[in-house]
This record gives sequence, C-alpha cells and structure tokens, in this order.
Amino acid sequence: MATLTKTDFHFPGQTGVYHGKVRDVYTIDNDLMVMVATNRISAFDVILPEGIPYKGQVLNQIAAYFLDASADIVPNWKMAVPDPMATVGLKAEGVPVEMIIRGYLTGSAWREYKAGAREICGVKLPEGMKENQKFPEPIITPTTKAAEGHDENISREEIIRQGLVSEEHYKVMEDYTRKLFELGTRMAHEKGLLLVDTKYEFGLRDGKVILIDEIHTPDSSRYFYEEGYRERFEKGEQQRQLSKEFVRQWLIENGFMGQAGQKVPEMTPEFIESVSQRYIELYEHITGKKFHKADEADLADRIKTNVEASLISLRKDF
Repeated sequence: MATLTKTDFHFPGQTGVYHGKVRDVYTIDNDLMVMVATNRISAFDVILPEGIPYKGQVLNQIAAYFLDASADIVPNWKMAVPDPMATVGLKAEGVPVEMIIRGYLTGSAWREYKAGAREICGVKLPEGMKENQKFPEPIITPTTKAAEGHDENISREEIIRQGLVSEEHYKVMEDYTRKLFELGTRMAHEKGLLLVDTKYEFGLRDGKVILIDEIHTPDSSRYFYEEGYRERFEKGEQQRQLSKEFVRQWLIENGFMGQAGQKVPEMTPEFIESVSQRYIELYEHITGKKFHKADEADLADRIKTNVEASLISLRKDF
C-alpha cells in the first residue's frame, strides 16, 4: 500500500517548514500553518522505519472532529481541512510544554509507580494503587517538549521558574486542559469508551493561549473499552484498549524501548496491516462514523493541489 512518510512541499508564500515525528508543518506568510499528518509512526520518541497506511488520514480527521467539538470552550488554530491528511490554520508561538492529563494509572505512569515513584511532576500519588486504577481526580503531569530526543517530566513550579511560560498563561493552560479532558471523557463515554489519558499542546497568538496541534487521537490519547473495564481491573487483567499502547507493548516484548543500542524489530506486512486496522477501528468507534479510505495514489500531488486551493480561498477571506 502507498504511504506518505516524507514531504517536501513548496507552497505559495511558504516561509518555513518543520518536520516533526509524525507531522510536517509548513508556515505560510509567517501567519498561517499547513499541518500535514504523514503515515509515519513513532514510539518512545523514535520514528519507526515503516509507514502505516491511512494513519495520517485517521489522525487528521479525528483531530478535526474534536477541534470542532471543543471550539466553543477552548479557542484553537484550525481554519480548514482541505485534504484528508492536511489542516490549515493560524500560526501561534508554540509553548515548549506538553500538558499531559491522566484519569487512570497506566502506561509510563504505572511503570514509574511500579518502580517505587510516589510523585510524578510534583503530583503526589497515594500508596496501594493498582495498574489501570482510576484516580480520584484527573492529574496533570506536564513534560517538556523536546526538539530532539526524549521529552522530560516537569512540575508546574519548575515550568514557571524556568520561564517556559508565564504563571498567568500556565493557569489558562491548566484550565483548558481540564475542560478539554472533561469534554473528551464525556464524548468517549457516549461511544462506550474511557478516555484514559491524553496530551494537549498550546500556543500564544496575540498574547492569548490557543489550542494547537491534534487532540484525542490514538497518537496523543489512550482509550479503554468501558464494557468489561471493572471486571478486568478486579482480576488484574489487561484492559481492551484503543490506542498506540499496543505498538509500544509489541516493541517492549521485542526488546525495544528507544534506548541506545536497541534495534527496532522487523515490522512485517501483517503487523503493519494490523496497526492500520486498529487506527481505523478507533476512528470509527470514537466518531461513530464510517471511515472512508481516500485514494492513496499520488498522495503528495493530491495534498499539494488541495492545500494550494485552500490557501487561495483563505487569503481572500482572511
């Protein structure tokens, strides 16, 4: 299957480009952004060697779905979705902090807790918790947003002390984070899912905090199936989940956690197809919509044509 793992666009008015782990972000006239969701996949802050068919489309369309659903409570960057794999929106000054919020003790937080940690990012955790247990209240555990390498846990106090963001803006980010998580939790429940944890990124535009990047996608979030959660938890069994965690678990089982000297295991066609199907499953489950596979022939040409037409239209209205 065709996958888009690298882009090299030159859009009219382009003034910059940033190639992230999964998304490539093009700056237009220093005022707009074109975000292309590629088919790359990353885990443990490492880009894996094979692309996943339709993954970019899934991520872009889920993000658009939730950005639209949350726009009345948190301002965001999105202006248009001209292509299944691309979004055009407002450029903002990125804040070098990712706001991670957790409703359950799982993933990296559980691994730290199991190893003896009782405090994460300045948040104290009670004794006697079990894997996948729900917190009394969701906790916010920010990380630095590293340009390269691993993101690092950081406390609220240290963020403000280092001047990564002002205290005033951080309070707004915290408030928005809780509101978005509450909305995402409610929307997940309506589809029989539990929003376990997720991350949000914010930027500053005209001195105000706005939501940027993606939200509530399988790359940025973890979902459990609500049905059977309690029974599995009480038995100490693994939860049925829709997230990228199964990719991380597959890597761990095959001896890879992003550490120096470790080699990414072979990604067979069967494994790649299974990952693609899991992404599509999450799209359909969380949105309640049928996933329509876009034509993946000449992906780059399709995106270029659609984005350029959108930029012409937006410039007339903007």
